[in-house]
Amino acid sequence: MLNNLKGSIILFITAIIWGTSFVAQSEGMKLIEPFTYNSIRTLIGGLVLVPVIFVFKTFAKKTGDYQKVNVKITLIGGVCCGLALCIASSFQQVGIVYTTAGKSGFITALYVICVPVLELILGRRQGKKIWLCVIMAVIGFYLLCIKEDFSVNFGDLLTLICAGFFACHIIVIDRFLERGADGMVMACIQFFTAGLVMMVCMFLFETPRIDRIIDANFTILYAGVMSCGVAYTMQIIGQKYTAPTIATLIMSLESVFAVLSGWIILGEQLSLKEFLGCCMVFAAVIIAQVSIPERKNKNLSLE
Repeated sequence: MLNNLKGSIILFITAIIWGTSFVAQSEGMKLIEPFTYNSIRTLIGGLVLVPVIFVFKTFAKKTGDYQKVNVKITLIGGVCCGLALCIASSFQQVGIVYTTAGKSGFITALYVICVPVLELILGRRQGKKIWLCVIMAVIGFYLLCIKEDFSVNFGDLLTLICAGFFACHIIVIDRFLERGADGMVMACIQFFTAGLVMMVCMFLFETPRIDRIIDANFTILYAGVMSCGVAYTMQIIGQKYTAPTIATLIMSLESVFAVLSGWIILGEQLSLKEFLGCCMVFAAVIIAQVSIPERKNKNLSLE
């Protein structure tokens, strides 16, 4: 139970960082194009982790806590996570061009459904309580994000694909951690993989300008260091202690914190409907935490 609580707290902090980074991303996208923004911030996330990993490994060796990990599994896991992250982020950025921000936020949050469905396909049944929490969360996201009549267009379909790949990203992390991957190193590899692939797309489909990148430096650094370097790494560490479906519900709070940070930092209005949506998502996450059984056969080492 203590490990579950530790994982939940780590993922809760992750959701706060992701939610507040929407403010930085919103401002940054006014200056540079999506592949340019995503590639630079993701590579920054990888660079930030290199000295952190060195310090952690050095300290672990000195204290005798160092444990050998499966290098091959870590490398393969990092590349797979990076590709899933790259595809999901790219579909989201392109999709939002053809749809509204509200619909994009709602459809992306549908990964809370995709994860338990994928888990079911892979042979892991979910209890009735979890499905109830998922339904509550989806209703909450609808109240939170949708401000107009819901209709499906090309951008919505692209964003739905994005939600599916974010769900795959969560499942891939869980599977490789079970097989003994080093979470922190795997996170670093995923950033360099995703960043390099998106950089290729940047030169193919966009015209990056140094002056605009410099103008957006603060937002890129915040998103790179906090959203990528810190939050995605915390996601991988937190998922070591938390079942994928529960982890998904907690991390989905990023949409709630995005609305709250926009309200507090940018002075955006928060309607009664949006407030009720926030409350429903919070309630779903809290209910999902009650009486969670310990996971079996999990590698709970932070190494």
